[in-house]
Parts: sequence; structure tokens; C-alpha cells
Amino acid sequence: MSLRPTIFITVLLALLPNMTAATVPARPQPIEREYFTYYLDNPRFLEITDSALTYARFRLVDLLEDTLTYKPSIHIVGNLRQFNDLIRGRFPDWGAAAAFAERKLIAIKSPDKFNLGKSLDELLIHEYAHLAVSHKTGLYSAPRWLHEGIAMFASMEWSWSDNLAMNRAAVFGDFLTLSEIENMNRYNESRAHVAYAQSYLAVKYIYDNYGDNALAVLLGNLARGASLNSALMASTGATAPEFEIEFHEYLDQRFNIVMLFMDTMFLWLGLALIVIVASFVRFKKRRQYYKKWEEEEKLHSTDFDYGDPDNPEQADDDEPWRS
Repeated sequence: MSLRPTIFITVLLALLPNMTAATVPARPQPIEREYFTYYLDNPRFLEITDSALTYARFRLVDLLEDTLTYKPSIHIVGNLRQFNDLIRGRFPDWGAAAAFAERKLIAIKSPDKFNLGKSLDELLIHEYAHLAVSHKTGLYSAPRWLHEGIAMFASMEWSWSDNLAMNRAAVFGDFLTLSEIENMNRYNESRAHVAYAQSYLAVKYIYDNYGDNALAVLLGNLARGASLNSALMASTGATAPEFEIEFHEYLDQRFNIVMLFMDTMFLWLGLALIVIVASFVRFKKRRQYYKKWEEEEKLHSTDFDYGDPDNPEQADDDEPWRS
């Protein structure tokens, strides 16, 4: 009774390589740069990839006080199976890209085939920042909020939608603790949005209030095996619980129902402005159309002149057939 399933599985496994070869496109040829190797499914991404990663490396060398001399591979792929093969594991539906420090690899879904929700240059900088943070900490790891916060800070991803998400979280009591951000991949897209936004704000708060080298000091201590508590003490003068309280006080001051009202008011004002502009454009086009129509009516008029050419002074009769 157990023979048939065994044969089925064996046959399926034997056929799988051929099935995969038929459905997964060939891997693109590598494009070598000094600090990167690209595998791009569309050559038109080369210029933006070069520009974004050159900027990212320059910014992160300064921000993290690290050399970043290693050479990761960057894959931009339009085939979902190929993307899943690269990441080798489960991935949230809302995810557009992933970085793997131990493999020195970045995988990004192609903007040609997927709705990414972010620009390609933002994703490139964001994922490269993850590799840079991991390189800085070496054998040790940074907490998820620090990883994501530095990645967003490097790519300057803050937008009006992040502001709105944080104001809504403030009103409904949905702020996360920094430790809860570790579970980000388990969250739905809305809650993950808040987690990303808080991560960015925590990193920006450290940078703005404790100096432009505070992040390098924090990561440097983690790289030497210090606890997060000790590393925060060295970089901010506060223990982890003290920093958490301080940070949430900042969030409470910045985000509230008044700011939510302001955000939504600007949204409705923006929509109203769009409607007004659209109505004006439509009115203008309609006027032009009517004017053109009147001109064409004059040119195609059926009110012809049937006067006598031999007696031009005689009164014309436009309908001679009636006489």
C-alpha cells in the first residue's frame, strides 16, 4: 500500500529539475563593479543601481565609521520562483526585497513585474544598509529596530504616509515597544508599517540628540560583544529601559490626535485641490471644443448663395427651386 506514494514522489522529484528549467529564466550575466556585482533582469536598471549604491556606500562609510570593502551580489529579478530560490525561505507577502549578510546577497523583486510600493533606489540603499550594519557588528547582531532604522535613515524613506501611520498609532494606542519590533515579519502590512516607522524614528532620535557618531559607537560596542543595555549606555548615557521611556515620551509629544487631524485635513485639502484643478482643465477643454465646433459650423454651413452672377446687384434668392 505504501509503494504507490513512494513511486509518485520519486517520479515527481525526477521531473522537478526539468520543470524548473522550463519555467525559471536563465540567470543574467554578472556586471562587475569595484564594490558590487550585479545580476539584473533588465539592463535599464544599471544606471539607477550604480547611482543608488555608490551614494549608499559613501553615506554608510561616514555614518557607521566602517570601510565597507566587501563585495556583495545584487539581484533584481522578475520571476517569483527565482526570487524565492534566492531568499531560501518564507517571506511576507508585502515584502519587496531582502538582504542576507552571511551570503553577501541582496534580492529585489523587479519593478517591471511587481508593485514594490517603494522606488528601486530606496530599496537598494535600504538593503545595502542591512549588509553594512551586519558587517559593522561582525559576529554579533544588532536588534531589529536598529537594523531597520539605520536602513530607513540611510535611504531617507520617511514620507507623509509614515507620519499618518504614526499619528493613527498614537490615537489608537498601537505604539510598539522596541523589543516587539523583532517580530516584524509576523505582522500584517499595517502593523509592520508602524514598526518600520518607529525604527526610523528611534535611529533619527539617537542621531539628532546624541551626535552623528552615536550610531557608530552603539554598533561598535555591540561588535565587541556588549549587551544592548551597555551599548546604549555608552552611546546615549541611558540604559535600554531608560532609553525606551525617553523615546516613547518623544513619540507622545510628536504624534497625537491633533496631528492626525492636521494630516487628514491636508489630505482632504489636497483631494479638493485636485478636483478643482481637474474641473478647471475639463471646463477649459470643453470651451475649446465648443469654439472649434462653432468654427466648423461656419465652414460647413448649408446656407448657400444662389444669386444671379450676371446681375450681382439683384436681390439674391437662396432657394431658387421655390420660385
